[in-house]
Amino acid sequence: MDELKSKVLSRLQAQCSRREFCSGDILSKAIKALDGDADAAAEVLESLVADGYVDDLRYSSAFARDKAQLDGWGPIKIRHALACKGISREIADAALQEIDESVADVRLQKLMAAKAKTLEGDPQARLKLIKYALSRGYEYSQVQKCL
Repeated sequence: MDELKSKVLSRLQAQCSRREFCSGDILSKAIKALDGDADAAAEVLESLVADGYVDDLRYSSAFARDKAQLDGWGPIKIRHALACKGISREIADAALQEIDESVADVRLQKLMAAKAKTLEGDPQARLKLIKYALSRGYEYSQVQKCL
């Protein structure tokens, strides 16, 4: 491995030891650092994956947990965000299995209750409440239960 690749590798190892990254993010960082050399960037990514610095399942699980608990995102929105990051559907589904559905339902109820307070007196409150919950990434069946 030449000097530039080893510098990029050590810098990315340091970044990956501080927080989780998916392979797509690391690949784009490596390509940028290596002046567009995609083959060298792929080698750096392979090394990081082999050493355990990058794991898409671990990243997806942490991402799904954080978005569900902290931001109140539903499974549809989380799955879409992971797909935009280049995570396969199988890995995204495995990550979503780790989210406790009862906690997610309670979170949805709290979100909808807070939104309902802002819509008091609005003749289209029910429609707006449904649109709000759907935009947060929850399925219509989950929203119907909370209404």
